[in-house]
Amino acid sequence: MNNTQTYSQLRPVIDLDARSRGTFVSRTYSHLFGAITAFTLIEIFLFKTGFAEKIASVLLGGSWLLVLGGFVVVSWLASRTAHTATSKAAQYAALAGFVVAEAIIFVPLLYIADKMAPGAITSAATVTFFAFTALTLVAFMTRKDFSFLRGILCWGGIVALVLIAGGAIFGFNPGTYFSVAMVALAGASILYDTSNVLHHYPEDRYVAAALELFASVALMLWYVLRLFMDRR
Repeated sequence: MNNTQTYSQLRPVIDLDARSRGTFVSRTYSHLFGAITAFTLIEIFLFKTGFAEKIASVLLGGSWLLVLGGFVVVSWLASRTAHTATSKAAQYAALAGFVVAEAIIFVPLLYIADKMAPGAITSAATVTFFAFTALTLVAFMTRKDFSFLRGILCWGGIVALVLIAGGAIFGFNPGTYFSVAMVALAGASILYDTSNVLHHYPEDRYVAAALELFASVALMLWYVLRLFMDRR
């Protein structure tokens, strides 16, 4: 989630002229599209070359708690770098590293879905696309500042991590209702991130904005796919 306090002394996009705001939004979403495209190409490469099976075997055969912990650390470092680094190279490296980390952690889920629920990946991607588009339109058309969602997202994220960690330690599955709740949380995160794009980011942080949006889209895709798999 975005740390708007990082920009407390910088001029937000909302205070700029219409042309500058439009340029920032265009850059943000072009980088988001680039991140999604890179993610997709990485997954295609891993599955076409057979690396996906090996990665899935390693991740599923080890401690999922350690995998989750490593991903959380990578996510935090990438987000912090993208939001605070003055070097554009460092910002792009953070986005690239996060995309690669997402691609790797998705491999076991995609591998199982491909084997056990044919068609579920395409269906989940379609639902995620339409949900993201609808939520983005809501944020853009209302121009509402959804920064009040920050507390809800932080609390929901902590509860989710506790449940996921508990499931990994004690061997229980949080279930379908948990996946539904996580889809809702991801939707709220998309609204929050889009609102920040319109209201709180400075114009030089379009890479960070794209990273946060990509993270929210990936979160929604993960749990939408799990819902489709639960139906099979």
